[in-house]
Amino acid sequence: MQEDKGDLFANGILPWAEQVRSGELSFTQTVEHCLQRVHDNPTLDAFECLDAERARATAAALDALLSSGTDLGPLMGLPIGVKDIMAVDGLPTTNGSNADTAELTGSEGGLIKCLRRAGMIPLGKTRTVEFALGATGVNSSRGTPWNPVDRDVHRMPGGSSSGSAVATASGMVGLGLGSDTGGSIRIPASFTGIVGYKSSVGIWPLDGIFPLSPTLDSAGPLCRTVNDAALLHTLLTGESVSARPDVSGLRIGIVDELFQDDLDPQVAEDFERACQLLEQHGARRVHLSFPEVHERVPLFTAIVPAELINTLTPERWLAIRHGVDAVTASRAEVGLATQAHEYVGAQKRRRQLVAKARSTFEQVDLWLSPTVPFVPMPLSELSSPAGHERAMLASRNTQPGNLLDMCGLSLPMHGDTLPTGLQLTMPLNHDARLLSVGMAVEQLLRQR
Repeated sequence: MQEDKGDLFANGILPWAEQVRSGELSFTQTVEHCLQRVHDNPTLDAFECLDAERARATAAALDALLSSGTDLGPLMGLPIGVKDIMAVDGLPTTNGSNADTAELTGSEGGLIKCLRRAGMIPLGKTRTVEFALGATGVNSSRGTPWNPVDRDVHRMPGGSSSGSAVATASGMVGLGLGSDTGGSIRIPASFTGIVGYKSSVGIWPLDGIFPLSPTLDSAGPLCRTVNDAALLHTLLTGESVSARPDVSGLRIGIVDELFQDDLDPQVAEDFERACQLLEQHGARRVHLSFPEVHERVPLFTAIVPAELINTLTPERWLAIRHGVDAVTASRAEVGLATQAHEYVGAQKRRRQLVAKARSTFEQVDLWLSPTVPFVPMPLSELSSPAGHERAMLASRNTQPGNLLDMCGLSLPMHGDTLPTGLQLTMPLNHDARLLSVGMAVEQLLRQR
C-alpha cells in the first residue's frame, strides 16, 4: 500500500493543525481539499450525505476567528465524518435503513455539541450497517462502502462504522465518529488499516445516537494515530493522557481460548511478530485461561437483539422487517423470541464474567489479541456458504471486550499486504491508561 502524499491527515491531527497555525493551510482550504477528495473518489461511497455549504461557511468563520487571535485548540477546524446513527441538526438521519426511524435517534446530542464547541466541522453523515447491527460493513439497503486498501476488488470495509472508517482511511476527513456495541469501531479500523478506539461505556455522551443496545453501546473515533484518539478523550472527559515512554515491564495478557483460533496466516504472522517486538523491548507475555469467552455468542444473542427490538418496538419491526438488510434482519429477529428469563439471566451471567475478567488484571496490564481473525475479504466471497460463515466471525475477537465491560483499541500492524489489526483491551474506565500504552505500542509498530 503506497503512501498517499495528498492526504492531509496521514500523520495525525497535530501535524495538520501545525500547518494551519504556520499559515501553510487554512480551515477553508482544508474543507475544500476534503470535499474534493470525496468528489474524486465516488466509488468509495463513504458518505450518506454531505453538508458542504455549512462546512464551508463554518470553516470561513473559524479562519476569521483564528486570525483575530482566538484559538480553540488543535481540533479547531477539523473536518469530521459522523456515523449516520448520530443526529446532526439540519441533516437527515437514516440509521442505515430505508425505514423512517429518525425520531428514535432524536436531536443532536451532547457528543456532537461538544465537538462543535471545540471547532470541529461535520463534513457529512457516513454510511453504516442498518441499525448498527453488523460487523462486515455490508448494507444491502443503503449501500456498502468500498474499502480503499484495494481499489481493484470490493472488499469488506468492516462494520458497522463502515463509512467513517473508509472516509478516514482515504483522507476525506480528519477523523470519523463511530459506535461500538460488538466491535463496530475496532473491526473497520482493522480492515482499513487505521486506529479505532472504543471508549468505556458511559464516558462519551450517547444521547442523539440510535440505541442499539443500551447495555453495550459506546462511542469513539476512527483516526490515524492513538494521539488523535487521546485528544478526543481529553476533550470529552477532561482527563489528560501522557504517552508511556516505552513498553518495558508491560505484562501482556494472552488469553489462550478463542482469540488465536483459526487465524488467517497473515494475521497469525503479524500478531506473533508484534508480540515478539514488544518482548524485545521489555514487555512480557503472560498466558491466561478464560474459557468463558466462549459464552460470547449466547450472551450477545440474548441481550442485543432484544434491546434493539425494544427500541424499535415489535410492531414497528414487523412492519419494516421485509425491507431490512437480510443479514441484519436475521440477527435482529432473534429479539422477538427472546424470553424475559433468558434476557435477565444473560445480564446476570455477564456481570459475573465482568468481575472474573477484571480479576485477571491483577496478573496483567492488558489483554492483547488480533482484532479480527482474517484480512478483509472480497464481497464476492460472502455469497458462498463457507465465505458467509467465515465473515460472521468478524466480531469474534471484539465482542468479548463489550460483554466484559472493557475499553479497547485496534492498531494497524502495518503488514506488507492487506491490513491487520492488533487489539488492546483494559477494564472499564482505564481509558487514559489504555491510550497511553497504545501510544507506546503504536510507536514500535510504526518503526517496524
